[in-house]
Amino acid sequence: MATTDHADQVTTAAPSSAAAPPKTLGPLARRERNLAYSMLLPTFGIVMAVVLMPLLANFWISFKPVGLGDLRPASLFVNERLRGDLEAAGDVATLEYRVRNSSQDAPLRDAGFSDTIPEGLTPTGDLDPRCTLEDRLLDCALGEVEPRFRDRIRIEVTATQAYFDDPVRPRDSEAASRATSDNVLTSPEFTFENFTKVFSAAEFWHVLRVTIYYTIFATLGALVLGLFAAQMLNTAFRGRTVLRGLFLFPYVAPVIAVAFTWVLLLDPFSGTLNAILRQMGVLDTPINFLGQRAVPLDFFGLTINFPVALSAVIGIEAWRSFPLAFLFILARMQSISSDMYEAAEMDGATPLQQFWYISLPQLVGILAILFLLRFIWTFNNFDDIFLLTGGAAGTRTMTVNVYEQAFAVSNLGAGAAVAVVVFLVLLCFSLIIFKYSPQDEG
Repeated sequence: MATTDHADQVTTAAPSSAAAPPKTLGPLARRERNLAYSMLLPTFGIVMAVVLMPLLANFWISFKPVGLGDLRPASLFVNERLRGDLEAAGDVATLEYRVRNSSQDAPLRDAGFSDTIPEGLTPTGDLDPRCTLEDRLLDCALGEVEPRFRDRIRIEVTATQAYFDDPVRPRDSEAASRATSDNVLTSPEFTFENFTKVFSAAEFWHVLRVTIYYTIFATLGALVLGLFAAQMLNTAFRGRTVLRGLFLFPYVAPVIAVAFTWVLLLDPFSGTLNAILRQMGVLDTPINFLGQRAVPLDFFGLTINFPVALSAVIGIEAWRSFPLAFLFILARMQSISSDMYEAAEMDGATPLQQFWYISLPQLVGILAILFLLRFIWTFNNFDDIFLLTGGAAGTRTMTVNVYEQAFAVSNLGAGAAVAVVVFLVLLCFSLIIFKYSPQDEG
């Protein structure tokens, strides 16, 4: 009977516990929460300014038909010259103003200029109908000026003795110009023309495939080299500290020095690698590793075009970035208890089995993080490829394409559109990695 009563009590108590209203914060807790938010607000503002504002600006420019020349707004240029020789009082010359619109495609509104005529030069004859003269102050209103506008305004002047007593040349006092124009960066007009040009270009999809190929294999190569180096230096031996320092050299060395060294090593005429391969009888003719797009190779009876320059760039990138993976992997390896390896060795496990069943499961998490970081950094890598090949011989990636569109072709809008595509690709990849990233057993 007691048991039944106890069960009834538990049964009746459970719903009341489940239906309990959510706990509300007291006045003190709310004040502390608001204080914490207010203290974090400057940090949020800095993050917005440093991270999000450039990103939003890039998105903004990608929808604008803006070129490199549009960064400087259209303006009216005025060049003042004195035509004629003035040698004595009474001589006549012509004061000439050359005006032009600095823009090739943007008109100017309310354009004009003003200038003070030097003392001793008296205007004679009729003025241009667009100009007025009041007490030596010349003002010319040109109104609306079309793109590529050029004109000359001439004023005939007579020299007096005051001009020779205090010679002031017209060029000593510059004319002040004025004009208003529309700025394409701040206008409310948007267009998808940049994205249309990017996706309709014949080389875009090829460049995207090259970028993905380069990124995946360079990232995997860096992880494999880092894993091999960490496994090798995880064992204590004399000189291990020195070797660890040497392994960091590719990552800390200046990129321009490293790129120049590899260019010399891989040179087809005086390069060390070609000389060694020819001495060994591997090559009959030198190979331009950084300038040859592909060579045909027989692979089990199937002829394939092996990408020479792209493979060379991938190898150099993997070599240059493996020290970072090496440091992370080595630190994770040293945190694994040695008792696990001793027990496995007593059970007769080989070194390969110890690595496969003990080390690798413990490294899965750090390898996933390194793959994500290296993938993003390699996808955004620009300096290595630009210094080694300049994007030639089939090594043109998305970042090189951004540079060429924005600066070589002077189309900032198209370059920003390509940068937006790069951002979206990396965002999708990061979300996939975060969702399906494995966790290590540590």
